[in-house]
Amino acid sequence: MESLSPIRVYGAVENNLKGVTIEVPKKKITVFTGVSGSGKSSLCLDTLAAESRRELNETFPTFVQQYLPKYGRPQVERIENLPVTIVIDQKKPAGNTRSTVGTYTDVYALLRLLFSRVGKPFVGYSDTFSFNHPAGKCPRCDGLGEVTELDIHKLVDFNKCLNDEDVIHFPTFTTGAWRWKRYAYSGLFDLNKKICDYSKEELDLFLYSPQIKLKNPPANWPKSAKFEGIYPRMYRSIITTKEGKRQQKVLDRMISTFPCPDCGGTRLNERVRSCKINGKSIADVADLPIPEAIAFVKSIDDPLAVDLKRELLKKLTALDDIGLGYLTLSRGTGTLSGGEAQRIKIAKYANSALTDMAYVLDEPSVGLHPQDIARLKRALLRLRDHGNTVLIVEHHREILALADHLIELGPKAGSEGGEVLYTGDLAGLLSSDTATGRMLRRQTGLKETVRAPKSWFSIEHATLHNLKDVSVSVPLGVLTVVAGVAGSGKSSLMESFLQQYDGEAISIRQKDIGINLRSTPATYLDIADPIRKRFAKKTGQPAALFSFNSKGACPVCGGKGVITSDMAFMDTIETPCEACRGTRYSDEALQYTDDGKTIADVMALSVRKAARFFKDEPFAPALQALERVGLGYLRLNQSMTTLSGGELQRVKLASYLDREGDLFILDEPTDGLHLDDIRRLMEVFQQMVDAGNTVILIEHSLDVLKEADYVIELGPGGGRMGGQLLFAGTPKELLNAPHSVTAPYLRQSLRPFTAKRSTEA
Repeated sequence: MESLSPIRVYGAVENNLKGVTIEVPKKKITVFTGVSGSGKSSLCLDTLAAESRRELNETFPTFVQQYLPKYGRPQVERIENLPVTIVIDQKKPAGNTRSTVGTYTDVYALLRLLFSRVGKPFVGYSDTFSFNHPAGKCPRCDGLGEVTELDIHKLVDFNKCLNDEDVIHFPTFTTGAWRWKRYAYSGLFDLNKKICDYSKEELDLFLYSPQIKLKNPPANWPKSAKFEGIYPRMYRSIITTKEGKRQQKVLDRMISTFPCPDCGGTRLNERVRSCKINGKSIADVADLPIPEAIAFVKSIDDPLAVDLKRELLKKLTALDDIGLGYLTLSRGTGTLSGGEAQRIKIAKYANSALTDMAYVLDEPSVGLHPQDIARLKRALLRLRDHGNTVLIVEHHREILALADHLIELGPKAGSEGGEVLYTGDLAGLLSSDTATGRMLRRQTGLKETVRAPKSWFSIEHATLHNLKDVSVSVPLGVLTVVAGVAGSGKSSLMESFLQQYDGEAISIRQKDIGINLRSTPATYLDIADPIRKRFAKKTGQPAALFSFNSKGACPVCGGKGVITSDMAFMDTIETPCEACRGTRYSDEALQYTDDGKTIADVMALSVRKAARFFKDEPFAPALQALERVGLGYLRLNQSMTTLSGGELQRVKLASYLDREGDLFILDEPTDGLHLDDIRRLMEVFQQMVDAGNTVILIEHSLDVLKEADYVIELGPGGGRMGGQLLFAGTPKELLNAPHSVTAPYLRQSLRPFTAKRSTEA
């Protein structure tokens, strides 16, 4: 049938793709695999998904398009039979303090309807039960569930007068600053009078006054300005704004945030909380783990609830089935991990009435224990069996086994990748000579000899978050893996360790490392200046000539590499600068070379090639360290904003490779890594331990667990169902641990990997 004609891609050259021409079957699960940086995402996300969403957006009026996500035209000759594509990525929902799991999944909207129809006593219609509505929200916390209190004595020195230096301890309120002038120039206060000596009226005016228009202000008071007390001013223009986030460290010293005492953190007012079904308010239900919320909905027998029960159970069951049963509906979306956010989206689409869609998922196995992977596989099969095409960028063995069709790119990363090495089924991949085929055939057992700990550190009675009075001894001087299902308390245990440990610990998490749009590996490693100075020394020109932020900038694009055309309310159009051909440098800068390479050529080198080019320079070890952690494919001029959390984590790790006698804690360092990359990274960790360091990894990968000296497992479930110590010992001892959730999967991993697993979901 024509509708089942495969998606055809011709001549894709996006990023590092080398003229890829390929067919992707429809209504099947296709997995794109290959080593990190091989071009998987370039083909699946940056070509297929981007073109589908770009063309879909063009069907909307131009006025509407300005509010839609922007997708550039991918570099590809043509694509045929492309379905409408939905990308289920790991981006968290916008960090809105009013967004919860319940509101994001629409479950809370259904609960509001349920309580307005069935709850007793009747307190109002659906909107009344919203903590974002005036009728429902708690007046004290404004529906946020927590209150922020400013310690005025840490902000203002009451023993000083307004004319004294540093009377108000905040950067934009310092003496002479414009916000300080709103008090000093108001004419309301004696500038030489100590604040502690103010009368009650003066102090109330200084601290609490709402915005008021001054009647007879001094001449130096701005005509349109209004006077406002320092409390409301701080809350309105600092604490709740971007400025407050920029000055977070300063604010943390003077504010405290805690659950609202009036509503108990539920966000809702007392009247709304008085309305109950079977003894529970809507706030009580929102605080239940998903399985308990399902049981509550099932217990309702009111005939008015029949339709709502069906829809609620459908949505709640989808969340539970995919392994998110430990979440509560009241959980803020800002606290979710990328993997949790992605799985919520999968659960959302699993119940969608839409069909004949293409769903694109970027490494859905990230952050998942093998038990959670089994649930994820069932959800992916439901998406496919509903008549959809499922495209997945993935490395995990079990997701590869699930695929109807596999496409491997490589052979290496960056400029040495971008070629299609294999297309076909799992049996064919298993017998192929590709990096993935070889790694799938590689049979790994448990580590033969484990290291003996140099000493131990005991975590005593840890109760952080969901931990249930956990006490456990952590070995030092060895490689330890902290395992357990998602949400079981692994990160909480390591936070407790850091709180109790009296030595120095280096915690490397998958968070930004101070990057911005102009950050590159060259700037992060502090080698951009030495490279420019090397050019200056060899050419006799000033070093500034070799910077696109200075004298070397292309005069046409100003060193941006692109020309931006403002199209009013239509999409802004960016085109490569024809003058510099996107290099950012001026013709003058590009006429000078170092061993035959211009400054643009050198900055476009991969870390691997740059390490060889600069092998005699003092900064060469920094490049070699990046190569050791598997990031040799990054370009020196690559924007750090394009790196994944795992890549950023390894960039940071690279700067510590020469340390000895330190303690390192890493949170899921194998996220997004191909099996071969995991093998190489484990060699680095083993070398770090051999150098006298302690390495603790929060991990799910069984390949990592097999190479550990010691394992600590938490569980058995996530959230309230977790937080218990299930096991502590060697990997060999774990195999027969009676209460371990991980043990069965570890035993299975010791058997040969076969193609028949594709039928097991």
